[in-house]
Order: sequence, then structure tokens, then C-alpha cells
Amino acid sequence: MLRSIAIWATILTWGVLAPSPARAADGLVHATNFKADARTAAGRKTPIMVIFTSPGCHYCERVKHDYLIPMHKDKAYRNRVVIREVTVGASTPLTDFDGSKTTEGAFAAAHKVFMVPTVKVLDLKGQDAAEPIVGLLTADYYFGYLEAAIDEGLGKVRKP
Repeated sequence: MLRSIAIWATILTWGVLAPSPARAADGLVHATNFKADARTAAGRKTPIMVIFTSPGCHYCERVKHDYLIPMHKDKAYRNRVVIREVTVGASTPLTDFDGSKTTEGAFAAAHKVFMVPTVKVLDLKGQDAAEPIVGLLTADYYFGYLEAAIDEGLGKVRKP
């Protein structure tokens, strides 16, 4: 009996402490409420960067893991940009910038996103604040493209 309890305790402990596939594979915050995100961004005076992805997209994973997750984890970027992820074609509920209810897929379609990965920098009303970055482009320059988009978004959000 004690051995069974010990085995179950070990299994449960492992299950709680082991990283789930979603957490291990994805360190970005999935968008659920852009109205709330806009309030956060307004407090920081930053734009909102959205990566539009789809399941099984190798390039999406590469952009997230090589560029956006490190940015998201870097405290220096908290005063530069809010980063969110949206899945193209998903029926997951989402609150838009104006507070209306929509889905991730409808949000992507409304923003004319049909190719993934697409990264958009949006202002506090959900309007484009920089040119979208579509695809992975040249990996050597990708970080520079992201930086330029963030800088352009910051210029528009912080404009007097």
C-alpha cells in the first residue's frame, strides 16, 4: 500500500513539475483581449506587436523561438512593445480593440492576414503602426526588421 502511494506521489509530482508541451513550445502570450492589451500598452506608451501563426508552420515556430520569445522575456522590451500571438483560422474567442467579440480567425481576416508568419505592429486602436513583416524573409536581417517596425510603432504611439 505504501509503495503504491509512493509511486502515485512520484507520478503526480512529475506531472505537475514537468513542463507541458504548450508551455515548453510556446512562450508567447496568446491574444484573448486586445482592449485590455491596449490599456496595458497605453500605460507603457508602447505599440502592440502581433504574430499571426498557424499550427504546423515551421517558419512561425522559428520566428517565435528565435526572435519573439527572447524579446518577450527581455525586460528591456517591456517599455518598447507588448507582444501577442493570434492563430489564423482559429475559432477561439477574442475581444477586439473596440471591445467587440470576435474570433482569432476573424481578427486575422479583418487585418488581411492570409500568409504566416505575419508580424504586425499595431497602435492602441488596432491600426497598423508599421509595415507588416510577412514571412521569415532573410533570417540575418529579421531582427532588424522587427526593431524597425517597433521603432516606427513607438513613434506613432508616443507622438504628441
